[in-house]
Amino acid sequence: MMPKDTNALGTIFGGVILNQLDVAGMIEAQQHTPQKLVTVAMHEVKFIAPVFVGDLVSFYTETIKVGTTSITVRVTVDAKRYAPPHEDVRVTHAEIVYVAVDETGKSIPIQKR
Repeated sequence: MMPKDTNALGTIFGGVILNQLDVAGMIEAQQHTPQKLVTVAMHEVKFIAPVFVGDLVSFYTETIKVGTTSITVRVTVDAKRYAPPHEDVRVTHAEIVYVAVDETGKSIPIQKR
């Protein structure tokens, strides 16, 4: 993480982590369909530990469910601390729901790859 992403306390803005969490989840969801997907919900996002400048942040994804019109993905976020002893820390996790939509934004059935 870079200095431009910090808040007044010197830690990374939660919104920066949320943005990347959504991107990681979308990449996972797109493995299941060629259709356009939109984010409709992020369940239980809790910031467990702060992220500091220089930390290496990793996003791990897992598809939980492929429904009729939606795909649910679990995203787990860990940080490897820049400062010694370079420990690994769980930062946050969430389940994100994506819905397939047509050109008008109306939900449509998912076409599987």
